[in-house]
Amino acid sequence: MTDRNTIEEAAERIVSLEAELESAGNATTGGSDLEFVRAALHEWVDSVVGAVASPGVGRVTLIHVNGSQTKIASPELPYLLTRPVMFAPKD
Repeated sequence: MTDRNTIEEAAERIVSLEAELESAGNATTGGSDLEFVRAALHEWVDSVVGAVASPGVGRVTLIHVNGSQTKIASPELPYLLTRPVMFAPKD
């Protein structure tokens, strides 16, 4: 998703869907606002002290240094965080 129009269209679609639920959303797709968001995300991720990846249910649970948990629903992220299982050959 590197095409600027595609990124902005996706952001607009998400904000529009949230508006239908009477919930406000803020879209950031570039510039200093995006730099701020990325820096805040990096700081937040650095607070992670444990993680549970559940590919079968499409969820990752992050455990933060303060004991709080964040659950992220994603079809892709659990697989990115799971190492491949290596099976030893049978004798």
